[in-house]
Amino acid sequence: MPSEDILISASEAQAVAGAVAPRAKPAEFELELGERESPRTQWPKISLVTAVYNGAKYLEATIRSVVAQGYPNLEYIVVDDGSTDGTGEIIRKYERAVSCWIRQENQGLYAALNAGFARSSGEVMGWLNSSDLLQVNGLFTVGSVFAGLRDVEWITGRPTKISATGMTIDVLPVPRWSRRRFLEGAYKHIQQESTFWRRSLWEKAGGYFDTDYRAEGDFALWVRFFRHARLHSVNALIGGYRLHEGALSAGNMERYNRTCDEIAGREVKSLRGSERAALLAFRWISEAVKPVPKVRGLWYRAAMENLYWMRGRDWPEVIEYGERGWELRK
Repeated sequence: MPSEDILISASEAQAVAGAVAPRAKPAEFELELGERESPRTQWPKISLVTAVYNGAKYLEATIRSVVAQGYPNLEYIVVDDGSTDGTGEIIRKYERAVSCWIRQENQGLYAALNAGFARSSGEVMGWLNSSDLLQVNGLFTVGSVFAGLRDVEWITGRPTKISATGMTIDVLPVPRWSRRRFLEGAYKHIQQESTFWRRSLWEKAGGYFDTDYRAEGDFALWVRFFRHARLHSVNALIGGYRLHEGALSAGNMERYNRTCDEIAGREVKSLRGSERAALLAFRWISEAVKPVPKVRGLWYRAAMENLYWMRGRDWPEVIEYGERGWELRK
């Protein structure tokens, strides 16, 4: 049975953080972020969901990375999707540090996320898989960006990779995203662990994950988000993806990419006018050259690589920290 909702104060959160993660005290950013004793109302409420199924191996580290943030206005919801290992014991160990936790019969990742977000109430939303980690002060980065840039609806941090043992081992360049390039096939892998959005965008996009997918529901959600908002990269570390053998989509990337291409293809066909025609033509060429290695290589170098790096009017501004706080920069 789900436990009762338990919201903790900033001081309680700091006490728990100090107890469970003494090596990750989030105290270094006080100069930029202000006093840690700020009332909750000074920070936007963030709803963060972790859905887990038999994730005992990494779940505790995931929860600790959230609790150690000390973010004063956090609603943290954990959904156990019918685990049969030690997942339940780990959640109970930290139940005073989460807002609520839900146990349901196994229905799949996206059904579990739907259940968690249905219980949420925060202005800002995101989810963290049960093997991944938030970076130190990641939630303060998210909260301060959304508080300072009211027109921004959707953000993602620098893509980062974490080893199976929990070390940050790679920090990638800041990507630029646009709907057109996304549907053309560039940057289909938006790092979900670093991605947050406003509830208003979630509602405009339907307010749900498609449960027909095993691993591609993220991509389907991003396609719907792109109908309503631009995705801004933040030049900062927010979360990281853990590389491990049990990663949900790592075992069959070919199937994952094929399904994502099908989702994007359906979206393109739903468009109208010159945009639809241009995207259909580009995608047709991309498919036509796949069976011919030499032509495929030329096409990739001449066209696909430019989608990633060629400046254009469709590129949104990058969010960077300056003397006046977070700023949108070309």
